[in-house]
Amino acid sequence: MMSKTTKQLFTAAALAACLAIGAHVAQAEEHHSHHGAEPAKLTLNNGKKWATEDNLHHGMTSIRNALAADLPAIHGGKESAQQYRDLAKKVDGQVEFMVKSCKLDKDADAMLHLVLARIIDGSKAMAKQKGDKGRRQGAEKIVHALEDYATYFDHPGWQSLK
Repeated sequence: MMSKTTKQLFTAAALAACLAIGAHVAQAEEHHSHHGAEPAKLTLNNGKKWATEDNLHHGMTSIRNALAADLPAIHGGKESAQQYRDLAKKVDGQVEFMVKSCKLDKDADAMLHLVLARIIDGSKAMAKQKGDKGRRQGAEKIVHALEDYATYFDHPGWQSLK
């Protein structure tokens, strides 16, 4: 049986973790919106894929690998609410990393933000939706964003989830 103090410490720790994740996502969203008006849809760079760089490679590969590890459970309806929250936390951490460290030219950055916006939306759904269907749709949104990333960005060695 937990003491009242232990319960309060657990509650405070859980609240702090939620606030930290929310702050990271908010920072990424704010970075996403600071560029002003962005293009409404993804396009190629004069018929070619957009250039990328190592920090972007690392972040996007990490998101892809985290999703790949959980996809069998997601598709099988076996992913628990906690596993979805843990996956969302991994995704949010990589989005934060990319926002802080990615160095792309202005136009490529604007295109990337369209992909990241969908990843952030998917992550939010995985973390906050009630019921398996909403969380699964969040994961699917990220999978589709990763497919768009592969279509529009030149990431040597990228491996599709399919």
